[in-house]
Amino acid sequence: MARLTRIITRTGDDGTTGLAGGKRVSKDSPRIWAIGTVDELNSAIGLARALRADPDLDARLREIQNDLFNLGAELATPADRFQKGMPGIGPQHVTGLEELVEELGKELGPLKEFILPGGSPTGAQLHVARTICRRAERFCVRMRKDEKIGEYVIPYLNRLSDALFMLARWSNQKAGVKETYWKK
Repeated sequence: MARLTRIITRTGDDGTTGLAGGKRVSKDSPRIWAIGTVDELNSAIGLARALRADPDLDARLREIQNDLFNLGAELATPADRFQKGMPGIGPQHVTGLEELVEELGKELGPLKEFILPGGSPTGAQLHVARTICRRAERFCVRMRKDEKIGEYVIPYLNRLSDALFMLARWSNQKAGVKETYWKK
């Protein structure tokens, strides 16, 4: 059965969009800024994958993209409509990213200095994704001032930006591209 049978609905022509459960909100609400930035982040990671990333990296990024769809679904569901079993982010997602960062840190070793974003095409794109992730995190923090959101949303985005940084470094190392250190 097709899930999306119509792409053009015209329901957003008045500047609103629908949330899970049917409630309509302005397209410039903090919730929609957060959802849209998570979507932008997912697309940026998709671009990194399209650059023919290493198969191991590709698998990790695909998993992160799936998690971001779950996060977007959670953000699109008002707290009073969220039910057990709905897609969302839990403690296992945060722990998984922490484990990934630790694993990559052991392989890469400590940094001597800040590095300039860039490197291989995939590594550079992962740095772009990292900055979008930080923006998504800021929008979720802003949204939390007015609305309840899941307790793991912000920790997940915080860990994800760290993971994307480490994945960018790892990708550059795999491509044989040396890191460029910041010169003070």
